[in-house]
Amino acid sequence: MARKKSYSLRTMIAVMVSAVVLLVLLILYFIFRNQIIPQTRQALEDKAITIARTIALIPLVSEGLSEGNSKEIQDYTSRIARRNDIMFVVVTDMKGIRYSHPDASLVGLPFAGGGQEISLRGGESISEGAGPLGRSLRGFVPVYNNRGHQVGVVIAGLSLERVERLVLLNEWTIIAILVSGALLGAGGAFILAAQIKRMVFGMEPEDISKLLQERSAMLESTREGIIAVDQKARITILNMEAQRLLRAAGIGGSAMNRQIAEFWPELGLERVLAEGEGIQDQELELGDSSLLVNSLPVRVNGNIVGAIATFRDETELAVLAEKLSGVSVYAEALRSGAHEFMNKLHVIMGMTHMGLYDELQQYILGTVSNYQKEIGSITRQIKDPVMAGFLLGKLSRAREAGIELLLTGDSYLPEPADPQVIHELITIAGNLLDNALEALGELCEQPVKRVELAFQYEEGRLLCEVSDNGPGIPAGLKEKIFVQGYSSKGEQRGIGLYLVKKSVDKLKGHLELAAGCGPGAHFIVDVPYEVKGEEEGV
Repeated sequence: MARKKSYSLRTMIAVMVSAVVLLVLLILYFIFRNQIIPQTRQALEDKAITIARTIALIPLVSEGLSEGNSKEIQDYTSRIARRNDIMFVVVTDMKGIRYSHPDASLVGLPFAGGGQEISLRGGESISEGAGPLGRSLRGFVPVYNNRGHQVGVVIAGLSLERVERLVLLNEWTIIAILVSGALLGAGGAFILAAQIKRMVFGMEPEDISKLLQERSAMLESTREGIIAVDQKARITILNMEAQRLLRAAGIGGSAMNRQIAEFWPELGLERVLAEGEGIQDQELELGDSSLLVNSLPVRVNGNIVGAIATFRDETELAVLAEKLSGVSVYAEALRSGAHEFMNKLHVIMGMTHMGLYDELQQYILGTVSNYQKEIGSITRQIKDPVMAGFLLGKLSRAREAGIELLLTGDSYLPEPADPQVIHELITIAGNLLDNALEALGELCEQPVKRVELAFQYEEGRLLCEVSDNGPGIPAGLKEKIFVQGYSSKGEQRGIGLYLVKKSVDKLKGHLELAAGCGPGAHFIVDVPYEVKGEEEGV
């Protein structure tokens, strides 16, 4: 199979530009040839007629014809012919007898070559003919006396060979100009091709095509929405995921080449272009979607030529976080269980060495009974396995810290219709429990450290309460504790309660820090909660 020949970008551009230049020059050649060359011949014909008219108006000529005097006419016309650089000037009477001629020996003889018929009838004419001096282009003009009677004819002749030489000279001049233009055009084409080659970083057409295809494939296959704008904040790139998210937000029509501020001013790409600084992990609302956005300026040779924003639906990120949090929950439960199990093994080993077999039997029976009771209680009250595993881990962690974590006896959490809700509930309950356990840490002086958790489901609503008997939260801080980054415990804190409030808002619920009668903090969360069909009647 023959290999397809590949041409470089520089050669292709040079050939195409040269072809265009050549085509234009050919068109110009035919235009000039059909316009300028006929005009050259017309100018020579006009010259012959003009000279003949001028001589016909000279009284010396008309009087000489009337009187039959050819000598003065011969002298005058000879001077006119020399000064105007023409082949000949001949004057004839009405019978065609010459009164002047460049060859004086022909004066008095009939005019040769014909063509004077129209002028003998009082008209002007142009014709070609052959005479004693050779082929010529001749202009015929009648001569009138002072009484208005025609007395003869003036013939001014130009050499046809000279006329043809002038026409050919003009044609070659045109060709020379066009060939020079072609050479300059070809040289310019190669210079232009070299410049374009540098502009595309030396890539060949197949490289450019492959790059564009790969870029398009990458843009369309990524899970993030991508919007790029130019220096004037007009959209230049919009991938399919971005279009999907825009349509989901109710923004229809083509967004290409539109100002980004027309439909999403909160994105702030104008500020990125103006300040040259990116915006990381920006949370924005677009319609009913909550998006996590990263925006960066685009620089070429140090100059900002545009900006690009990538964004993704936080719901999708939350699904990934749910998977990670589920793994984290089970890992925490296993770690706590393993630590607790090792402690019990040490007790069993010690009692075995001391030979306390009866006491060992009672210890093992009690341990198994408590464990089964705890597991049974959790699985009876908490129907979602992810939440159940999460709470078992928290129970083990609380025991390690010497804190009593109680799930109230009337608590009940059915399995939700939407698994995403459990992820938000784990965020809510987990952060509230962590705060409570931290508040009851080593510095707390309570003799009995207790944290209570309650879930109450009723008619499509779920009530989650977390309370502790720790030092509580000062009244002056109740409005600040849900602000991102605010904490009285030092830097790099203040995220837990912010995440709690964000999850509650996402579930369209209500969060309250209740005023308790005793010490500690008491949080109440009320959210909508739909359960699976088989549990609706519970």
